[in-house]
Amino acid sequence: MGTKKTVLIVGASRGLGLALAEEYCERGWQVIATSRGRSPGLQRLGERYAEALEVETADVIDLDSVKQLHARLNGRRFDVLFVNAGICKANELTPLHVEEKDFLDMMLTNALSPMRVIELFHGSVAGDGVIAVMSSEIGSIGNCRGFWELYSSSKAALNLLMAAFAARNNDDTRALLLVAPGWVRTEMGGSAAALEISESIPHVVDRVADNAGKPGLRFIDRHGHSLPW
Repeated sequence: MGTKKTVLIVGASRGLGLALAEEYCERGWQVIATSRGRSPGLQRLGERYAEALEVETADVIDLDSVKQLHARLNGRRFDVLFVNAGICKANELTPLHVEEKDFLDMMLTNALSPMRVIELFHGSVAGDGVIAVMSSEIGSIGNCRGFWELYSSSKAALNLLMAAFAARNNDDTRALLLVAPGWVRTEMGGSAAALEISESIPHVVDRVADNAGKPGLRFIDRHGHSLPW
């Protein structure tokens, strides 16, 4: 029997991150999932997959916390690193009306912090592995419709930072993915969202698998279609 593949999912306490952890557990992977604090969802998942799931504590917006996670996992090798952390605040507001702190919180959580995780952990990912981060269709400037513009801008910033990372590491053999899961009904996505988790996350995991061993940066949706930057 071959060695189980391992995925590190950063930001898995609920929503899409928790769904990612569950999907990988169901597919027989070794899963290391992080949560900022206690996660009832991860606790229940651990009861079902005690041998497959490891839960780590890390606050993605606290660089020291992420560095401590990196130190604890030193020497571990991952086939996939998936950074999922994200928040949405003041989604219906415009730049004139948003509280500055709400906007800065989104930029820190959705753009800067995921890239710090990737900077720290990319060397721990197998050479034919995948580094993925959860982006969004509305992070596309080319397709901008003015929807949730402040949140969208944080995802556009994430996309640019990932492109800059790829440019600085243009000889990297790993796949670098910005994955748009669609508008999914979660606590963050809201009840008006178009998709159930089951209509999104299995496809996202399939796309990650499709890109293993294929170097380069791609901005794709859950079906593997390229999205305009």
